[in-house]
Formats: sequence, structure tokens, C-alpha cells
Amino acid sequence: MFQYLLYEQSHAAVAPARAASEAMRLLLTNPLNPLSNTFHGRAFAAACEVFEAGTRRYEKPAFDIESTISNGEPVPVRETIIWKRPFCRLLHFERRHQNLNRDPKVIIVAPLAGHYATLLRDTVEGMLPKFNVYITDWSNARDVPLAYGQFGLDDYIDYIMSMLRMIGPHCHVVAVCQPSVPVLAAVSLMEETNDPHVPTSMVLMGGPIDTRLNPTVINHFAEKRGTNWFRRNVITTVPLNYRGFLREVYPGFIQLSGFMGLNLDRHITRQRNYFSHLVLGDNDSAKKHRGFYDEYRAVMDLTAEFFLQTVDTVFVRHLLAKGEMRHRGRLVSPSAIRRVALMTIEGGKDEICGAGQTEAAHGLCGNLPRSMRDHYVQPEAGHYGIFGGSRFRREIVPRIGEFILKAEAASPSGSVTPRRQERGRRIFANEQICRQPASSRGVSFRPQGGDSIRSHQRGSHNSRCVPCVTRSAPTPPRIQTRK
Repeated sequence: MFQYLLYEQSHAAVAPARAASEAMRLLLTNPLNPLSNTFHGRAFAAACEVFEAGTRRYEKPAFDIESTISNGEPVPVRETIIWKRPFCRLLHFERRHQNLNRDPKVIIVAPLAGHYATLLRDTVEGMLPKFNVYITDWSNARDVPLAYGQFGLDDYIDYIMSMLRMIGPHCHVVAVCQPSVPVLAAVSLMEETNDPHVPTSMVLMGGPIDTRLNPTVINHFAEKRGTNWFRRNVITTVPLNYRGFLREVYPGFIQLSGFMGLNLDRHITRQRNYFSHLVLGDNDSAKKHRGFYDEYRAVMDLTAEFFLQTVDTVFVRHLLAKGEMRHRGRLVSPSAIRRVALMTIEGGKDEICGAGQTEAAHGLCGNLPRSMRDHYVQPEAGHYGIFGGSRFRREIVPRIGEFILKAEAASPSGSVTPRRQERGRRIFANEQICRQPASSRGVSFRPQGGDSIRSHQRGSHNSRCVPCVTRSAPTPPRIQTRK
């Protein structure tokens, strides 16, 4: 409890200075103040803003997705809650005035790893134009009363299966980072019992399926310290001023400190640049910085049992990768998956989830036909770059869209006809894909003619392209395979 109390007391102690800093910034930026046009006035105002932003308490952000572009026209979007439990809600982003029954249903499972689901705003916006989008919205553990009981990894898997059954058959699930393990476990359990609500496809993005492969600093740290170290040093109790009083949690502020410590030099450089942008009046760059850090600094607490079970299962004992993971005493067998198409996505410069850790899911799903698998590596992308940012919107979203549409069309009861699949593929493809033999740093592991292949942007193809992106009537490719 003392860690949380010290954190709350430090916020209370700095509150007067933060209020004074904000008041001084407003005074110095007032256009009626002659100092607002001087270098020293702007520098002092910038220093006040940087201080205020660094000491502020960041609450849960809103998605604020009010519209999207569908078929070239703006369409209003309504956010509704369609499923609710003490530790999670399922949100539905409904495109108004459009028939959503024809569009594939996509459930985005947000990570329960410190940040709110709004961190995946880009992911939702990228899927909205052509899909019926849902997303998990996990609760802050400090706001869940102790009377609701515990919430562990088994409960997380139960929640996922419950949501899949509520949405119904022929949906698609996209797991971003941490939920890759429980989503794979949930689908395995549903397949083993021949559940009719099993999803048509699942996309695992930057998930720690097997952290023994190319372990990162986080992986080494977790395995070296062990579960008991985390229990002794980072687990604390929610203080009196929250609804979850006396609940044991892994606090979000400790998680944020760990995130920032991984790239401390980069964060310090960004703060210096932010100060310079404010002084020089570069409002666009300053706004972009504020938008990122307002989201990045908004963190939530995790229940102690969920955090410790995840560390022990995924990072210390590697139970899923070894075939030893159990859900309420029942063995989890990914080899039972036969009907669910699988796509894995990794970042070429992912500092949190190492190369091959997500791709390991293909080896576990040994009975899944090769024609129902795909793996893609986004070059030069860090961990957050595989589910947000310009590269994600330009290069990853079209591939996910194509994969889901093709899996839907291949499903016996899929709602997408081949004609609609091809039309959707063209709409998703901001750049059309051209195939040529890959270099040693090829970004895709999909064999074709004895060579791995990679994609490149329109206009950069050469005589070796097979086929050329400029052909007028492209044939929809099959779900690409991997060895």
C-alpha cells in the first residue's frame, strides 16, 4: 500500500506548483501581454507547459471517433456498449445509416498491459471503413470494488470466449500484443469442443507466444527475476480514495516507468524537441507531441493475480509454447485449431516482442492447413508501429483487410462473395501489392516459386515483378502460405 500512498502524496504535494505553472502559462501566452511576443516570454511559457504536462494526472481518454470514410463518403459513427462485465466492456462502433450485416465482424482485443484501449484508436479507424468493428475496453482495476472478486488469466480467457459467443459465428478476432496468448488459448479451447461460435480467422500482432525466441530486455528481466520478485516489489494495494480499496494491483504508474525506461534517451529528446517547438511557435509539431503523450501517459492498474499469472505463464515458464498451459485444469492444445485462419504480424524493430515470438503460433497450430496461414513482418516498425501510425495505415491495414476478406470468402457460410471480396481488396489497398524475389531482409515468409517474397509500393516495381501492379484485372490471390 505504501507505494500507492507515496504516489498519491507526491501528486498532492506538487498540485499547487502545477496550478501556478498553468496560471503563469496562460498569462504569458495571452495576446494582450507584450511579453507573449518575446523570446524570453515564449521560453518561460514553454517551460511552464512542459512542467504542467509532466506532473499532470492523466485520466482515461475517449475514442472520439465520430465519423469515417466509407465508399468515398463521410459516414457518422456511433459508439455503444453491447456487453459488460465488472472488468471489461465490449464496445461497438456502428456506422450509421449503413447495412452492417453484410460486413465481416471484427473483434479487436486490446491489451491489458497498462494502457487503455484508446491506444488502439488507429487500429479501430483503419478497420471501420469496411468492417463491423468491436473492441474490448478493459476496466481500471483500482475502480472495481473488491466485492466483485478476483480477475486472473483464466477469467480473461473466459471473457474472450463469452464475447465471441455473444457476437456469434463468422466473426474475426484481432489480438494486439499481450492478448495474443489468451486469444490463441480461447480459440484452441473452442475448437477442441467444436464450438459453433469459433471465429473465422484470428490475427495476432506483436504477441509473446514464445518469448524464448530472440528475447528482448523485458523477456530477460522477467525470466531472471522470476514471479516472486514481482510479487514482492511491484504489487501494492489500492488506497482508500478509490472504489477498489484494498484490492491488490500492479499499478499503472510503475508500468509507465518501465515503458519509459526502455527508451529513456528517446523520451528525453522528445521533451526537448517539444520545448523547442513551443518556443519557435511550431504548433503542429507541438500538437502532435501532446496527442501522443496524453495517450501514452494515461495508464491503468492491473489486478495482481492477472499480472503475476501472465508473467509466470508467458515469460517465466513459457507454458503455451511448451504445450503445458492449462485453463481451469484443462490442457490448452493449439493443435486442435483446424477451421480458424491464422495471420501473425511482427515489427522489424520491435523492442518489446522479439522477432519470431509471434510467428511461433504457426508451429503450435500444426494441424492448420498451410493455405489458411500468413505471416508478415513490417520493416523498420517498432512495437507501437505495428498497430498505429502512418506505416500501419498504409501497409498493415490493407494486408489485414485482404486476409480477413479472403478468409471470409473461403468460409462455407461467409458473408463475403468473391466479387465483394475483390472490390473490398481494391478499396483497402492504398497501394497495390507487387511481388518480386526478396533480398536477405525480406519482410514476408510466404513461398512462391521457390523464393520468399516481399511487397513494395506502386511505381517502384521493375522487370522482375510477377505480376505487375498496373495490370487492369488482378486475380484475387489465395490465402498465402508459409513454410
